[in-house]
Amino acid sequence: MKISKEEVHYIAKLAKLHLTEEEADKMTEDFEKILSNFDAIRGVDVEGIMGETFKTTEAPHLRKDEERVFEDKKKLFQNTLDLKEGYIKVPKIIE
Repeated sequence: MKISKEEVHYIAKLAKLHLTEEEADKMTEDFEKILSNFDAIRGVDVEGIMGETFKTTEAPHLRKDEERVFEDKKKLFQNTLDLKEGYIKVPKIIE
C-alpha cells in the first residue's frame, strides 16, 4: 500500500512530532512496509478455520491496594523539572 509523505507529516503532526525530510522519507518507507504486512495478512485464506478461545475460571491474582507514606519526598521528586505546591507541573498537551 502506498502512503504519501504528506500523510506521514499529517500523522506526525497528530502525534506532535517534528520530522526532518530524511525522517519523513524513512517513516514513509516504514509505514509502507507495515501496511504491506497487513495486506499480506488480509490475503490469507482462513475460510473453515475455527478460532481458538481461551477461558479461565480463575480470577486474576492482584495485590491489594494499600496506601503508603513515602518518607523521602526529596528523593521521590529529584528527577522532576517543575514542582508547584507539592504537585509535578507538566507542559500543557491538550489544545
